[in-house]
Amino acid sequence: MIPITRPCLNEKEAQAAYDVVMSGWVVQGPKVLEFEEVFAAYTGSRYAIAVSSCTTALHLALKVAAIGVGDEVICPSMSYIATANSIVHSGAVPVFAEVKPVTYNLDIEDAARRITNKTKAILLVHQIGMPADIDGFSSLCKKHNLILIEDAACALGSEYKGKRIGSHNDLVCFSFHPRKVITTGDGGMVCTNNKAFADRLRTLRQHSMDLSPLDRHNNESKMAVEKYDEVGYNYRMTDIQAAVGIEQMKKMADIVSSRRSIAYKYHDAFKHIHWIDLPYEPSNCISNYQSYSIYLNKKAPIKRDEFMTIMTQKGISTRRGIMTAHIERAYADLNYKLPVTEDLSENSVLIPIYAGLSEEDISYIIRAVIELDNRTN
Repeated sequence: MIPITRPCLNEKEAQAAYDVVMSGWVVQGPKVLEFEEVFAAYTGSRYAIAVSSCTTALHLALKVAAIGVGDEVICPSMSYIATANSIVHSGAVPVFAEVKPVTYNLDIEDAARRITNKTKAILLVHQIGMPADIDGFSSLCKKHNLILIEDAACALGSEYKGKRIGSHNDLVCFSFHPRKVITTGDGGMVCTNNKAFADRLRTLRQHSMDLSPLDRHNNESKMAVEKYDEVGYNYRMTDIQAAVGIEQMKKMADIVSSRRSIAYKYHDAFKHIHWIDLPYEPSNCISNYQSYSIYLNKKAPIKRDEFMTIMTQKGISTRRGIMTAHIERAYADLNYKLPVTEDLSENSVLIPIYAGLSEEDISYIIRAVIELDNRTN
């Protein structure tokens, strides 16, 4: 079975993890600091703060942005449910807005219509690695005095107007889940250009302790005693994860290049299939193609689920289109109707794409889809 994705891991990551285990310092230590420095340099942000997941990254971003009870945060429903969950964890209410059918990213006009006097932030998702309209949403937020937070869980290595995602704004959150471009097993990162945000993020992830583990270690002879000025969280990253992340970052150029190469092979092979709409990459963006989503339009001779069944029978893994949070039981009581979002989710499907996908498997996937097209014509 050709998997939908596969982490790009080998003996170098295994050795890096082993070395940390043998060092005796396995959590929130020197490797986490090194990973943060490497990550900040890559994205072009001033600071990078490692945490336990992208969900906790989003929660802390909302926290330092002073989002809380009674506030509203506009976000897409068409995103993994963690996007909305992070808003609820902060005490605020998610306000779901429509997405654009060509990019799957938040529709700025619909988002603007949903701004009220309770709106305090917009949580902008770069869906499946395709950069959203950062400048447009920055202007909208500035006009209404809102905070812009980027959910860049899928967007490491993607670029918007010549700069990598992570460098444009003060709160940008990444994921290192195995489905993402690089992985640390799990984990997350918040990038910021705001020193005050960076300092507070570092404190909050460690139960709000005013000394970092490294500071405490380096000051043991001075009997330093830490203080806790507010209620914090245990959102730490381990040095084992960070060591793996450092090795993964060394592969970023090759990983993104490989994904883009596969995506363009799919583009070229499928562009003449009239019932499939392919991913759209705006001219001012570069996508990492964290996923490759095809949309079965109104001319499609089969339904999405039938397409997936046929691919499975051929030994090709697929996944449904990006989920919609508002139709899940957790959020159904909010009673949203988002026809564009629902149509995209119900009629799109993800096909395999990852660094290391063999030429043989790429050709096999392409032939399977073309054969299906020929069979149904």
